[in-house]
Amino acid sequence: MLTLYNTLTRQKEVFKPIVPGEIHMYVCGPTVYNYIHIGNGRSAIAFDTIRRYFEYRGYKVDYVSNFTDVDDKIIKAAHESGEAPLALAQRFIDAFMADTAAIGIEPATVNPRASQMIPEIIDFVQVLIDKGYAYAAAGDVYFRARKAKHYGALANKHIDELEQGASQHVTAAETARKEDPIDFALWKAAKPGEISWDSPWGAGRPGWHIECSVMSTHYLGDTIDIHGGGADLEFPHHENEIAQSEAKTGKHFVNYWLHNGFVTVGDNDEKMSKSLGNFVTVHDLLKTVDPMVLRFFMASVQYRKPIRYAQSGLDDAARSLERLQTAYTNAGFRLQSAAPGTDAAITTQLAALKDRFIAAMDDDINVANGLTVVYDLSKLINDYIAGDTVHADSLQAMMTTLHDWVQIFGVPLQGAGLLAADIEDLIAKRNAARAAKDFATSDAIRDQLAAQGITLEDTPQGTRWKRAD
Repeated sequence: MLTLYNTLTRQKEVFKPIVPGEIHMYVCGPTVYNYIHIGNGRSAIAFDTIRRYFEYRGYKVDYVSNFTDVDDKIIKAAHESGEAPLALAQRFIDAFMADTAAIGIEPATVNPRASQMIPEIIDFVQVLIDKGYAYAAAGDVYFRARKAKHYGALANKHIDELEQGASQHVTAAETARKEDPIDFALWKAAKPGEISWDSPWGAGRPGWHIECSVMSTHYLGDTIDIHGGGADLEFPHHENEIAQSEAKTGKHFVNYWLHNGFVTVGDNDEKMSKSLGNFVTVHDLLKTVDPMVLRFFMASVQYRKPIRYAQSGLDDAARSLERLQTAYTNAGFRLQSAAPGTDAAITTQLAALKDRFIAAMDDDINVANGLTVVYDLSKLINDYIAGDTVHADSLQAMMTTLHDWVQIFGVPLQGAGLLAADIEDLIAKRNAARAAKDFATSDAIRDQLAAQGITLEDTPQGTRWKRAD
C-alpha cells in the first residue's frame, strides 16, 4: 500500500490517484537567471526518483515542470549582461536541460514557460477579478488573501501570523496600493524599460505565483494528484497557488503536497542558496564529479530529509555505486557460462527481496530502506556466481531486477551484463544507422557490443546476436 506524506495534512496518507493507473504530477521548476545550484538539483533529482518509482510500479505519469522565464531576477541579470531577458532565460534553460540530462533526469512531459502562456494568465486573472477575489490598483492586480478559504493551512499558520512576513517581499509603494498587506500580486505593472505585455490593466507581466496555477491547471486539470517542490516554497508560493486556483475553479486544487528537504553545508548545516552565497552549481560540479556519483549521492536520501553536501558523502556514494556495478558486471560474465534453467531457491529469495523493496519504497519513497534491499540483492548475486553451477534464467532474473531497481535511482548499470532488451535496442539503432548509410555509427555500436562480450551476425533474416564464449 503506497503512502505519501502530505504536507497539507502533516501525515502519511494512502495514495489514491484520481484516474486509476495514472498520475498527474506538477513540480515547480527553476527561475532561469543563472545555472542551477545543487539545492535546485536536489529537487529535480528527488522528484525524478519519485516519478521513476511510480513508473516502476506501473503508473503512467504525466509530469509537468515549468520554467519561470519572466522575473525581477531575470530582468536584473539581463540588464547586467546586456542581453534581452528572454534570450538570457533561454540560455539558462538550455544549460538546465543539459545539466539535468547529465545527472539522469527524465524529460518532463512538458516544460511550460511563463512567457508563452500570457493570454492564459490574463484570462485566469480576469476570472478572479470577476469573482471578486482580485482587484486592480495602478496597473497592478492583487489577490484578496483573506477571502480565500483556509489561507495559511499549507504553512500550518493562521493568516494573521503570515501578515508580517508577506510585506518583506514587496516595496513600500506596492504595500500602499494593497487593500491588505497580506494580499499578493497576480499582475505587475511594467516599469520603464522592462519587458511587458498588454493587458486589460495596462502593460505589465505576471506575478510569480499565478504562473504555476495557470500552467498546472492548463496541462493537468483543475484538480491534480501531486504537486511538488522545495520546502521553501510552502509559503508563500504554494499557499498562494492554492488560494488563487481554488478561488478560480471552485474545486480542490491538489490531493498530495510533497516537499523535498534542503541541501546544507558546513558543520552548522546551513541551507545552501544563491542569496547566502554558499552554493555550488551543478554546471561547475560536473566538471570534476562523475554525474552518476552525484546523482546517486543525492538520490540515496529520502526526499523529505536534508542532505549535507560534503566530499565524504560523494566518496561513499562512489564506493556504493561501484559495489553495485561490480556485482552486475561479474554476473554478466558468469551468465556466459551458466547452465540452462532455473534455481528454485533463488526464485524464492528473489521474490522475498522484491516484496521487501516494494514495502520500503511504498513507505513514502523510503530510499534508504529500499537501498538496503538493493545491497542485499547484490550480495545474493555475488554469493550465487561464486558457486560451481549457476542457472541462466535465475541469474538473468536477478540481474534484471538489480538493473531495474538502480534505474529508479537514476543510474544505468553498464558492463558485460547487458540485458537482452538493451542489446536489441542497440541493434535497432545500428540497423537504422546502416539504413541511413551512417557506417561510422553502425561500426561504433558493433564495437560497443563487442566490448560487452556480444557478437553480431548479419543474415538475410536480420541481425542475430550471442554472448561470446
